[in-house]
Amino acid sequence: MELIFCIVGLAVVAGVALLLLYNSLIGKKNAVDQAFSSIDVMLKKRYDLIPNLIATVEQYMTHERDLLTELTQLRTRALSGDISPDARVTTENQLSGVLGRVMVAVENYPDLKASQNFLQLQGSLNEIEEQISAARRAYNAAVTDLNNAIEMAPTNIIAGMMNLQKRQLFVASEVERQNVDVRSLFRSNQ
Repeated sequence: MELIFCIVGLAVVAGVALLLLYNSLIGKKNAVDQAFSSIDVMLKKRYDLIPNLIATVEQYMTHERDLLTELTQLRTRALSGDISPDARVTTENQLSGVLGRVMVAVENYPDLKASQNFLQLQGSLNEIEEQISAARRAYNAAVTDLNNAIEMAPTNIIAGMMNLQKRQLFVASEVERQNVDVRSLFRSNQ
């Protein structure tokens, strides 16, 4: 009789442990989805600004047509509904890089830099980029937590049974990784 109680007790403990691990994975997956949704809201604001930015800089930039075309294509790809979360992360990383290149190209157009419309757009874009950066940090923390659970024992066993896959992190673009040449900044303002 005591053996039966031991076996039943162990089965209950194992069942509760499995349930806790399962719920933990679901919580982590939902945290990643929620963090991605927060980024999505900020990206929508960015997407809304991009056509205005393009219209404003197009008047001034004659040599950067390819850059503006690339920006438009990436925006269109990111807004398409049939893109996976990992493909969306890749597209957003590329879009951030192109936006950075547009802002660097603006430095060659003093009239554009002085335009009130551009200054307002640039201010709005900078604010949104800060919000996106904060949302990406929260997303990356949630993804790291989920990815760790997917790879570490014992949750990796349950994650495999749930068919959970590792998620991709947002990364800094190549432009963002480059060192800032402070001397050139001072030379351009003289």
